[in-house]
Amino acid sequence: MKVLMVLTSHDQLGNTGRKTGFWLEELAAPYYAFKDAGAEVTLASPKGGRPPLDPKSNEPQFQTDATHRFEADSAAMAQLASTVTLADVSAADFDTVFYPGGHGPLWDLAEDKNSIALIERFIATGKTVALVCHAPGVLRHVNGPDGRPLVEGKKVTGFANSEEEGVGLTDVVPFLVEDELRAKGGIYSKGPDWASYVLQDGQLITGQNPGSSFAAARALMDALEVAA
Repeated sequence: MKVLMVLTSHDQLGNTGRKTGFWLEELAAPYYAFKDAGAEVTLASPKGGRPPLDPKSNEPQFQTDATHRFEADSAAMAQLASTVTLADVSAADFDTVFYPGGHGPLWDLAEDKNSIALIERFIATGKTVALVCHAPGVLRHVNGPDGRPLVEGKKVTGFANSEEEGVGLTDVVPFLVEDELRAKGGIYSKGPDWASYVLQDGQLITGQNPGSSFAAARALMDALEVAA
């Protein structure tokens, strides 16, 4: 089983002067869900090399057993330091793709033509894709094989407006994930703020927030087992 994980290369939190990037838990928990199931994991990002870590995600209150394990794993850290350039990735080489969140993807992956084409190729070839937290926002320009927005008519979730308000970034982000999914015709729903909430609709799996990352990864592995 070969799993691709796509991380952001964007490190600026709008015009705040603060740093952003990917959220560590949303990488670490799924990474080990895949690795512990025997999967081969490849990390990629738009610029390749080391993607930016949202420094807030590594503050003590957001650290977990998975993040500690990842940071102590020399092989994992080496992978993170040398992610593959997204333009060089082919969907044909992987069984599935998982997008961790963090605020960074809203600026780069949401507009990245290579990311858009990659997801469309996974869907067109019958493969399942999963995205968690802010990452469902990268679907804003992704179309299905029928040329309509991929999320149109599908049950989806992602970082809620109330959660964005809770972290004080409603007016900083380029768009709100919940609003964008609704605007593209998605049947959006959410669970309680910060609690695990995952939806699957056909080939699309979405998780609401950092606390949903492991469950989203497990749902993806279950979907792959059914497909096999």
